Amino acid sequence: MDPDFLNVFTQPVALNQFLAENVIAQGIPCLLAFVGEKRKLIKPTSSNNPKLEELKLFLIDWINTTLKEEHIVVKSLEEDLYDGLVLHHLLENLGSLKLDVDKIALTEKKQRQKLSVILEAVAKCLQLEESQLKWSVESVLAKDLLSTLHLLVAIAKHFEPSLPMPPNVQVETITIENTSRGLKTASAVEYITENKENLETRSKEDAFDELFSRAPDKLDAVKKVFLQFVNQHVGKLGLRVKDIDSQFADGVILLLLIGQLEGYFLNLRDFFLTPASTTEMLHNVNLALDLLADGGLLNFSVNSE
Repeated sequence: MDPDFLNVFTQPVALNQFLAENVIAQGIPCLLAFVGEKRKLIKPTSSNNPKLEELKLFLIDWINTTLKEEHIVVKSLEEDLYDGLVLHHLLENLGSLKLDVDKIALTEKKQRQKLSVILEAVAKCLQLEESQLKWSVESVLAKDLLSTLHLLVAIAKHFEPSLPMPPNVQVETITIENTSRGLKTASAVEYITENKENLETRSKEDAFDELFSRAPDKLDAVKKVFLQFVNQHVGKLGLRVKDIDSQFADGVILLLLIGQLEGYFLNLRDFFLTPASTTEMLHNVNLALDLLADGGLLNFSVNSE
């Protein structure tokens, strides 16, 4: 692989230029044809991750063992699962599911239709809402490794919960979004299998984790309480927050709120009051997180992006 391709992912300044010159040429915009569309990829720097390779080999062996009597042999998760044939056999074997689709789909249109039926059956069987899915028909059809891994891990955990899945498998990802101003990127670390180290150190769920997982219908009520709290303090500066999801994204409200609560003035030279770029927004958010950490108010890691 081209060293320049790898190096650019460790140099944020060069990333957008790289995307414009290389990723576009490789066809990703074909998948991001409309404003607002996103695509998440595993960074090349994670491609040689030993834990990732271990998980891939484990899943391949699991599939081949499960489908041995049907004489199906998988060698590549990306190349052998995208058309739905292996997934079809896997679901029929594991869950005795009878899917109303042809065994073999030769055209892309037929493959898309088949995957749609299969993934709908998976979501129903696993009792997952659309917002909880980490895969889609288009991503699996596009041979997206990240989506395929999430899908297989979810199926394996549901049908064979005692399967000794390799734990703590994580990858570096980059999310590319098509915006009205061009391509926007964001990097993150994502777990594919359970982070058992965290599970062992946490004796019980955080209150907000429990709220998200068990009582999502109460989130709006909680947001209203937070809005009242925020406006009670930033209102003294002549500001008003209406949407927590969007108005905290650039870090300005967060910094001003911290200043009000801690009783100190933030020098306007230290942050961007009207940030005009993602870099300036990230500067604000990082400054806010540093202030919280210095004040002993942040005892867990938060990804500024």
